[in-house]
Amino acid sequence: MTGSREELLEALRPTAFAISYRMLGSVAEAEDVVQEALLRLHHALEHDERIESPRAYLATVATRLSIDQLRSARMRREAYVGEWLPEPLVADSSADPAPQAELADSLSLAFLVVLESLSPEQRAALLLRDVFDYDYAQIADVVGKSEDNARQLAARARRHVEERKPRFEASREQREELARRFFEAAREGEVHALETLLAHDVVLHGDGGGKAPALARALHGRERVARTLRAWMRQGERIPGASLHQVDVNGQPGALMLAGDDTLIGVMALDIADGQVQAVRSIVNPEKLAHVGPVGDVRALLKGRD
Repeated sequence: MTGSREELLEALRPTAFAISYRMLGSVAEAEDVVQEALLRLHHALEHDERIESPRAYLATVATRLSIDQLRSARMRREAYVGEWLPEPLVADSSADPAPQAELADSLSLAFLVVLESLSPEQRAALLLRDVFDYDYAQIADVVGKSEDNARQLAARARRHVEERKPRFEASREQREELARRFFEAAREGEVHALETLLAHDVVLHGDGGGKAPALARALHGRERVARTLRAWMRQGERIPGASLHQVDVNGQPGALMLAGDDTLIGVMALDIADGQVQAVRSIVNPEKLAHVGPVGDVRALLKGRD
């Protein structure tokens, strides 16, 4: 029985992580929530508590823990140095595209940033309803509200998100091809080629958290963004063996920025729609990259070339 229980818990782990990560935008915090939720489910099963659906039980616990975590995280994020972006989820761009289809919508960095503007309860109601297809009676139980209140929470959240919801290129092939051209132009330092790929009102975001060189605030406009990207690439050329490796980042085209020793310098993600890059997000805060792989010290790498 113990073996089958452990197998059940492992089988349910991805569900708990899917909810917690979308709620929190942090891999580390989501993994902490998942571990606690699994422990509670394990304890309940061990003590023969009546549980009709272990999956529903785990989702409820993970969501409630995430709501509590969000309330305490709000204050930390208000004091965050520079722009806050979620911790990225990275997958090889050559992987089977079928499992990635749903990622492109509810897991994109752009969508997770929009969720940041919702209250914890609104975020839970929206995700449970629109992403995980829970009914309102279940959602009401999770968030501790009446069914009518749960409907109102989801409806308000949906209206808010629809106003700011990012658009993405429908065709994966078109997105991948434009991303390939974008990163090729960035590598070669071809500012004009970069400009032709950028939307007129493109936005460049950077998250260093005060721990790595990054933008103080978002930059807007094709020329400014192209020039800044070129300056970044020139700076990267000072790091021995620096390279870009194209990957999927939260279901969207992106790249790993690597030093010559294959340590990670940063992760970049692109929002692509209407045949152009609408937004670029660069995450270089080392604390947000450790789950991806060994992280390099950008300041030390640059200093070594001075």
